[in-house]
Amino acid sequence: MADLDSGTIDNEFPNGDDLALSLGTDFYGLDELLTDRERDLRDRVRVWCDREVAPAAAGYWERAEFPVELAQGYGRLGIAGASIVGDGCPGVSFLAEGMIAAELARGDGSIATLNAVHSGLAMTTIAMLGSPEQRARYLPRMATCEALGAFALTEPNHGSDVVALETTARRDGDEWVLDGQKRWIGNGTVADIVVVWARDDDGQVGAFIVEHPDGAEHPVSGYHARKIVGKAANRAVWQAQIRLSGVRVPADARLAQARTWNDANYVLAKSRQTVAWEAVGHAVAAYEGALTYSLRREQFGRPLARFQLIQDKLAHMLSDITGMQLMCTRMSQLQAEGRVSIEHAALAKLNTGDAARRVCAMARDILGGNGILLDHHVARHHADIEAVYTYEGTDTIQSLIVGRAITGLNAFR
Repeated sequence: MADLDSGTIDNEFPNGDDLALSLGTDFYGLDELLTDRERDLRDRVRVWCDREVAPAAAGYWERAEFPVELAQGYGRLGIAGASIVGDGCPGVSFLAEGMIAAELARGDGSIATLNAVHSGLAMTTIAMLGSPEQRARYLPRMATCEALGAFALTEPNHGSDVVALETTARRDGDEWVLDGQKRWIGNGTVADIVVVWARDDDGQVGAFIVEHPDGAEHPVSGYHARKIVGKAANRAVWQAQIRLSGVRVPADARLAQARTWNDANYVLAKSRQTVAWEAVGHAVAAYEGALTYSLRREQFGRPLARFQLIQDKLAHMLSDITGMQLMCTRMSQLQAEGRVSIEHAALAKLNTGDAARRVCAMARDILGGNGILLDHHVARHHADIEAVYTYEGTDTIQSLIVGRAITGLNAFR
């Protein structure tokens, strides 16, 4: 036995390096619905997460450090703007886009959120609501992550009640002048292109592009962004509190098709679908980590996986995951047919957010004390699922959207 005072011991303590490696959980064979190209792209993301993201994620999370190198690697994958067709974007199916989002979340919640903000919100807004000229101006650079995007809708006084938008856009000659405040804006301190939602002189809702031509470290005049600190989830992706004080943008910075609140909802319905897939990724990561751990960890002379209580937990976790995968897959199919609605997205987010929270909690329990260690990975997903459960509409908000569809009665007003 080595002298403990010397700082060395004979055997290294076990770590959780292998707990983040993909097991490809797909009990009902949904992988078969992908084309070879889509499967190759999904697998490329999977391998990248195993080799590059997972080994570094705990360090970035603990330091609350923006993962610059991982963000660059994400850009090289060629997945930004996944389902957007043209303008340098991949143009993959909605199902492949969802599975890619799940893989990113399986690797790390912060990287998945980076993708959700940059690709799922900022790029998607420009693609859905921009003119051909606006699409061509911004999307190719964003597809390679040469320019990083942000989406500024939420305000300090209006989270769930986003309809009460207070930020204003005043026309002054050939410019718009933006004034107001935003909060919880992902990438708000690091983005080169920020999609800002505001009300114009007529009270109509619009989306305006605020671009920092010299980079986010040199924002345009009147744009003040401060990083929100002290988070207990998704610590490696930064959200900002933003103050807009007379920010001037050209007249053509307003997205051409962004004229009403329905246009904003159009984007949010699409984004919530991606977030539902993110929840699947967190659940899969937690389940696979718990399964790997239970097979190798011995107590009372046998692996944990031999105990009935552990098998019962694993079976219930897999049941939740399979149900989540099936719902999200069907939602993506409806999306491809042009039949998906905001209520479909709300129900998927409601279901997956709740189920993933449950799966992560059970995984943390199976790992015992090691379940709170970052180097065993499950703790990170256990914390990060709280962010997914909350953003893009809380559980309660999604339930009210679904309730309105069921009853025909609006509980919001």
